[in-house]
Amino acid sequence: MMDANQIQTIKQKFNIIGNSPLLNRAIDVAVQVANTELTVLITGESGVGKEFFPQIIHQYSHRKHNPYIAVNCGAIPEGTIDSELFGHEKGSFTSATSDRKGYFEVADKGTIFLDEVGELPLQTQVRLLRVLEAGEFMRVGSSKVQKTDVRVVAATNLDLPQAIAQGRFREDLYYRLNAVPINIPPLRERKEDIALLFRKFAADFAEAYKMPPVRLTEKAQNMLVGYYWKGNIRQLKNITEQISVIEQNRDIDEVTLKKYLPDTENMLPMVTGGGNFVDTKSFNTEREILYQILFDMRKDITDLKALVNNIMSGNVDVIAYKDNVHQTPIVAHSPDVEDVIEFTPDISRRIKTPKISDIPQIEDTEEYVEESLAIPDAEKDIIIKALTRHRGKRKYAAQDLKISERTLYRKIKEYDLENMNFK
Repeated sequence: MMDANQIQTIKQKFNIIGNSPLLNRAIDVAVQVANTELTVLITGESGVGKEFFPQIIHQYSHRKHNPYIAVNCGAIPEGTIDSELFGHEKGSFTSATSDRKGYFEVADKGTIFLDEVGELPLQTQVRLLRVLEAGEFMRVGSSKVQKTDVRVVAATNLDLPQAIAQGRFREDLYYRLNAVPINIPPLRERKEDIALLFRKFAADFAEAYKMPPVRLTEKAQNMLVGYYWKGNIRQLKNITEQISVIEQNRDIDEVTLKKYLPDTENMLPMVTGGGNFVDTKSFNTEREILYQILFDMRKDITDLKALVNNIMSGNVDVIAYKDNVHQTPIVAHSPDVEDVIEFTPDISRRIKTPKISDIPQIEDTEEYVEESLAIPDAEKDIIIKALTRHRGKRKYAAQDLKISERTLYRKIKEYDLENMNFK
């Protein structure tokens, strides 16, 4: 293991701020593995600074004088990603007017960094697996096998084992990529670095905007350190810049700081229908929270329908619940039923209802159609609304949905929305 001075030298070289033992361990592993040929998988939440570690690995390897290429897999549309990575032959598709080298061909003898590798389509994953196993690939539209000598470093903020269970990522590719895992800790696990990062960003913005740096009071600093930081370093940097530009008083107290820390980011439990609590820390996106609420709503509706059916079927207990909101008694009765169901704040009564034979039969005049609450239906509806709002412009719809253009393109094909007119 490297000593503290060596690690500090690397931090200065790559402009990495922090003294957390978890961060130091990640840097140490990156340097130790750099001079090998092992594939490295860097994991961590969005905004933690995963992009620095492939550069460390490349610069401390024997490939440092050869090409280093960083590829954001989530930003490339599904229809063109194979061409971008592996190249294509002239005429292989409509816009292929000439031969083109892909990144794996250009980066020969060097290092290629595949950011957001979890977003790769399954077909591309097969091609990547062949490169990792045999160092071979074929251009799109070609049958000629080409060789490449490339060191692959990948990164993702997804839970790849979960993606494997869902059929979205190949298990064999995961084990190939995960030869050496490096996990970058989230900012909330590096509390000793938060104030240090704030001061560094404040000094940078003060120099950039030609103004004195902002400073935090002791209470404001405690509030900063205790915040959840879902967006990690990227979020801290953005908030520091906002404060530096907007606030005239350069001494920032906790009241001022609180205005810049969104309450929605505090990850407090949320109550859903039925009084159940949903811990939002377990969700990666707002859409996942919405889907969980829809599931809970559907369960409540199903339970209610079952209860009504049981009541109408015969001699069944009815449980009367109190009104949890207003804490006032609620009374329900029917002109055809002598029993009265009373809901009180402090007691739930159980009573018997008459048998179905004693109740006049009423024929429904309308057919009840249950509204679907399935995830695909909800997701499709959200995508259609986003595309309609932006008149079919996929770039802005993807930004609105907080997903990549390639993911939106795949969803449009999946839900057969390609021919819809959103204008």
